[in-house]
Amino acid sequence: MAISRDDIEKVAVLARIRVDDEQVTALEKDLGNILLLVDQLQVADTSQTEPMAHPLDAVQRLRPDTITETSQREAFQAIAPATEDGLYLVPRVIE
Repeated sequence: MAISRDDIEKVAVLARIRVDDEQVTALEKDLGNILLLVDQLQVADTSQTEPMAHPLDAVQRLRPDTITETSQREAFQAIAPATEDGLYLVPRVIE
């Protein structure tokens, strides 16, 4: 799969980045090489490969599910401009 100069310029406009002609030429070459590598990877037979979340089958250590902080709702709401029934009141921004 190749990427065209028009595609690069279109993506640059969408991303709102300025790309001059030299950069477009370099990007066309570099992105073309990346897409060639992706095409090579697509050819690899992975039908016998089991999906895995981590290459080393590492397991994440979990901490106990316990409360570690005290509730400071009253202190935070005491300094808020407007609250009601434990909720913060904010100005309406959408009519």
